[in-house]
Amino acid sequence: MKILTNLFSVIASILLSASIAAAALDPVSINLRSDEKNPASPVMGDHLQFWSTITNTGTSPIEGLVAWISLVEIDPGNEQPVDLEDWSAHKAVTGASLKPGETLRTDWPMRLIKGGDYRVVVSVTDRGGRQVYTGPTIQFHVRQKPVLQAGRVLPVAAGIPLLFIGLIIFNNTRRRHGNGRL
Repeated sequence: MKILTNLFSVIASILLSASIAAAALDPVSINLRSDEKNPASPVMGDHLQFWSTITNTGTSPIEGLVAWISLVEIDPGNEQPVDLEDWSAHKAVTGASLKPGETLRTDWPMRLIKGGDYRVVVSVTDRGGRQVYTGPTIQFHVRQKPVLQAGRVLPVAAGIPLLFIGLIIFNNTRRRHGNGRL
């Protein structure tokens, strides 16, 4: 049993070293951070800002760079990518060119539409390449915002039926008094 444990540890170390070495060879480095002005506990309707730094760590220029932000909902039972049409007006940076060692800093504004748990990630590719590189993810929770407020709804919900009841009573009373005069 101890031999299997040691063998597993060696294999895991080799795989980890290979993945670290492969990551070190990536010609692109992507960093993502949340803006310090973002609310600590965001609510639906709030705006968040994310910043990405994309650096050409390779030895040749990157032509026709395309960078985009993705949002994934991770609520249990509702895991799915989110269409950013309503969430963000700034979906991609295209056509940029980065020489070796150059950096592109991009902001990604986002308006929070729906409550839940989410992860955001920035991905990069170029016209000539066949690779897509992704940066680290940032996870955040959006609190539900009550759409209906009881203080506004209750007077209407109670007032309309009372108004109808009052009109019916008024109408019946008027008919009774009107019939007695004839």
